[in-house]
Amino acid sequence: MEAQGAATGSSRIGAAITGFVLHPASARHDTGWGHPEHQGRLRALGLAVERALPVLAGRVFPLEAREAAVAELLRVHAREHMDRVRRACESAAARDGLVALDADTIVCGASWEAALGSAGAALSAVEAVVDGRVKNAFAACRPPGHHATRVRALGVCLFNNLAVAARSLTAGGAARRVLVVDWDVHHGNGTQEIFYEDPDVFYISLHQAPHYPGTGWADERGAGPGAGSTLNVPLPAGTPAAEYRRRFTAALAEATSRFEPEFVLCSAGFDVLAGDPLGGQRLEPEDLYAVTAELRALAERRCGGRLAVILEGGYSLERLGQGVVAVLRELAGLPPEGA
Repeated sequence: MEAQGAATGSSRIGAAITGFVLHPASARHDTGWGHPEHQGRLRALGLAVERALPVLAGRVFPLEAREAAVAELLRVHAREHMDRVRRACESAAARDGLVALDADTIVCGASWEAALGSAGAALSAVEAVVDGRVKNAFAACRPPGHHATRVRALGVCLFNNLAVAARSLTAGGAARRVLVVDWDVHHGNGTQEIFYEDPDVFYISLHQAPHYPGTGWADERGAGPGAGSTLNVPLPAGTPAAEYRRRFTAALAEATSRFEPEFVLCSAGFDVLAGDPLGGQRLEPEDLYAVTAELRALAERRCGGRLAVILEGGYSLERLGQGVVAVLRELAGLPPEGA
């Protein structure tokens, strides 16, 4: 689906439509083809969405993505972290090659613009929902973000796209309380850290454990004013889909029993699907359709349907595409494939 050239704000976009956001610079972020988070991920995602267009057309509408401003990133990240990422990208451009920030996190000369575009895609998604141009939205962010902390790029993530979007909502007054649900197979240590003492952002993570990055245990529940606003659900590899979905439902119920969200954000990692080379779970696209339905129903009950889904991991190209289409179908109110 072509995200650029969309008539953002057009009368063709209604409140019942799902927005799809992809910044073109994201495709230029090069980590090397041997890296699991390579450029083929967005190509595979785009092709899967293109193939689904006969069903999605008229219900899923492309939105133009803007770049995040430095001031928006500074709400979440330290300036020295931003400067470190920018210098690494400049060094990569000067040598016309790749630079490693750590063993997993690689940048090229185009990665700075890709990172600004990725955070901007998340911002554009929530802005479209807040403005009422769409009911909900999906942001295809690359590089992903949920491992990036306030001061460090980590685990293929440069800036924390979802955290930037969440902070824009609370700082700008569009939502006083934001519920974040993270189903990536890896724990979102960066998102947890950023909001660990923030009572206005409730963070739920269901993730495989033990697994990278080694955080996200059940006794990590927030601190200070944010005590009780973090809920981790560590799950062993090979958790049956029915048990995963039961734990997902229970986590949402526990969170919303004491937290009233005005916006729901989701870190959607498609590495939770069976067959992902970096995961070990057993979910299928229909399971992600089902958990998305729970999120959308919660958002309808609690905050007028205001929901944005932000892409994180997913390293099997075929499964990534299948999972994204399943989530888009549910967000748009379409039946699951084969129904």
